[in-house]
Amino acid sequence: MPTLLIATRNAHKTSEIAAMLGDVFEVRDLTSEKDLPEVEETGTTFADNAALKAISASKNVSGWALADDSGIEVDALGGAPGVRSARFAGEEATDSDNNQLLLSRLAELPDAPRTARFRCVLALAKEGEVVAFFDGTVEGRVIEALRGPGGFGYDPLFIPDGYDTTFGELPPETKNAISHRSRALAKFRDWLETHPLPPTGA
Repeated sequence: MPTLLIATRNAHKTSEIAAMLGDVFEVRDLTSEKDLPEVEETGTTFADNAALKAISASKNVSGWALADDSGIEVDALGGAPGVRSARFAGEEATDSDNNQLLLSRLAELPDAPRTARFRCVLALAKEGEVVAFFDGTVEGRVIEALRGPGGFGYDPLFIPDGYDTTFGELPPETKNAISHRSRALAKFRDWLETHPLPPTGA
């Protein structure tokens, strides 16, 4: 079974990806790579940032690296937070900080639609070169108060279309079946059917 390095130290992302790819890869992340530098996410798109992270990881660790860049795009805010979703309230912002700022910004626009989407772009790289990109989105809306203890990031504020519960309220297996990340990973799995990855070291 090939090893797949997830270019993140976010345990939530790793666990979600492992749940969806663990049958085809030995999944690990950067928590065991203490000496690797943090990648400055200077890109203007999710694809840019995913590529920066995948390239950096694949240059420093042998084998295949998969990087995820994702976030929420709120129509009333012109697509913000977008690529700055994790840093919406500042470089050291917590999930709570970001959620509260998003609620505050939307409260200033009481008559605006609260439609939004989560977007994910994955970049697969080896030896410093991106091999392929995969993207996924899920449409929905932002509610007026946090609901649900599950998930992470903006999950307690987002209700996907076709549901009346937030990502923070949905069981993990349900979220993993419909999320933006799962849709990008599904494209990755489809790609693997015609582009099987050789084992690490091959």
